[in-house]
Amino acid sequence: MLDLFPSRDAGPFGRRQKRERGARIPVTVVTGFLGAGKTTLLRRFLSSPEGAGTAVIVNEFGAVGIDDALIRSSADETVLLGNGCVCCITRSDLQLALRGLVFDREHGAVPPFGRVVIETSGLADPGPILQTFSTDRALGGEFHIDVVLAVVDAVAGATNLETAAEARKQAILADRLIISKSDLATPAAVEWLSKRLQQLNPRATIDIAVAGALDADRVIMPVSTERSGFVAEAEHSDGIASFVIEMAEPIEWPTFSQTMETLTALRGADLLRVKGLLNVAGCRGPVVVQYVQHLAHPPLELDSWPDQFRGSRVVFITRNIAERFVHDLFAAVQALTIIPGQGFIQSS
Repeated sequence: MLDLFPSRDAGPFGRRQKRERGARIPVTVVTGFLGAGKTTLLRRFLSSPEGAGTAVIVNEFGAVGIDDALIRSSADETVLLGNGCVCCITRSDLQLALRGLVFDREHGAVPPFGRVVIETSGLADPGPILQTFSTDRALGGEFHIDVVLAVVDAVAGATNLETAAEARKQAILADRLIISKSDLATPAAVEWLSKRLQQLNPRATIDIAVAGALDADRVIMPVSTERSGFVAEAEHSDGIASFVIEMAEPIEWPTFSQTMETLTALRGADLLRVKGLLNVAGCRGPVVVQYVQHLAHPPLELDSWPDQFRGSRVVFITRNIAERFVHDLFAAVQALTIIPGQGFIQSS
């Protein structure tokens, strides 16, 4: 008998799908401006029963993946996209990452997963991501976007919405808006922000997270309403830059804390995001530090390091602050906090 098709896996219209169309892998896209609390929200979701079987793609604006390192221990599989944001790097990186996850799953190289979460850079425009799934038929056959979330900081969110076009685009394109850090803001500020978000995106639902806690279903629950139109290109605000400060040797906490106190006092408004892992002298695990403008999060020591690197690495995302100035400030503070013969001055 004549074999009409080139292989058993092929069909009349090309290669047969290994799953029915209705069984495509659901995708949640998590956006939010710098320091909004995306990683905290995602780590809580991954630790919940609903987060089991989730693969994560993390994109960061910076040469060192801090969020990726923090999430890696919680997710079934993570992929870190390179320096830059998804809207600015070639979108083929995202496509290759998604296809690679499917290939590795089918060949047993990664644990089975039934959902993908994409955590975007704080400067990313989610529009091109949505376009990728709409225009790539192969991806459309494997994946579908269930929901686009935008996390908005209750403390700095109002300012970010007024000054950063990226923050507004993220809110406008979201299916669901999550107000984070409500425990750090006044009820009046949360109410005002909710009204402002409703003006920007009246069709989106708004949830309020307290200390990063949110019903896990709200992270993955599909939204039936149609999405807003895409914004084709991202335009990053002038003067925004990213750099990394790394230190191989353990750092004394007074040096770091007093340097950041000085930097925050002088240029807090331009510290869009500072996030890192510190090897602090006297601590067994890494210490997570986070700053958003004038707000310093309490340092948190983890039980273990997320990877083999044991040095300190801190990512700075700033507006009009040169890397060399921060390096010089660290050096100056270190010199001043050491008392000859007595060691370091203890910070308050």
